[in-house]
Amino acid sequence: MAFISKKRKVANAKVDANKAYSLKEASALVKDTSVAKFDASVDLHVRLGVDPKKADQAIRGTVTLPHGTGKTKRVLVLCTPDKEADANSAGADYVGLDEYVQKIEGGWTDVDVVIATPAVMPKIGKLGKILGPRNLMPNPKTGTVTNDVAAAVNEVKGGKIAFKVDKAGIVHASIGRVSFSPEKIAENGQELLNALIKAKPTTAKGIYLKGISMASSMGPGIALDTKSFVQ
Repeated sequence: MAFISKKRKVANAKVDANKAYSLKEASALVKDTSVAKFDASVDLHVRLGVDPKKADQAIRGTVTLPHGTGKTKRVLVLCTPDKEADANSAGADYVGLDEYVQKIEGGWTDVDVVIATPAVMPKIGKLGKILGPRNLMPNPKTGTVTNDVAAAVNEVKGGKIAFKVDKAGIVHASIGRVSFSPEKIAENGQELLNALIKAKPTTAKGIYLKGISMASSMGPGIALDTKSFVQ
């Protein structure tokens, strides 16, 4: 049996396992049940009524959180020399091409987002096996394959996040930190849920938002009332 600390037991006791909380209630409770000694991440886990094996139901996309995630994202821009100045001026952490392709082939993935221009995609296609499983592979659908690298970097640094349904039909996303006010956590969470509802495929039948849970790093899960969200 896994060891449960005293702090975690106290936190668990604050969450009613038989209750489905409103987004506002959960956003306040997630702060009160954080047991980490650091500024923990606040995450939403959304179980969708989709079949990820079907191409038209493999939901993915991006959303700009109004208050950001509270985390400074490390951005790598893979581009031709003529785009390097734009990427650097926008605040990209790493900019280049061949040297970073070689580093990634060697196992380096110490970044949060990879942006690439269309011209270099043939060179980095072989990196899919490394970047793909880490959700780092540039993709036009998430705005990470573009000629406007400056705009892409600004969006990522400004709170834009990518989401993708996993094999179990669940979307996991960070929507802030426990240091955020409940209002900011709720507004970020609502923005993500709005994006997921908007992305509902026409072929998805039955209940779409099947389950929503909010939790801080190392904290207990808090079930949200899915019926309170317009679907």
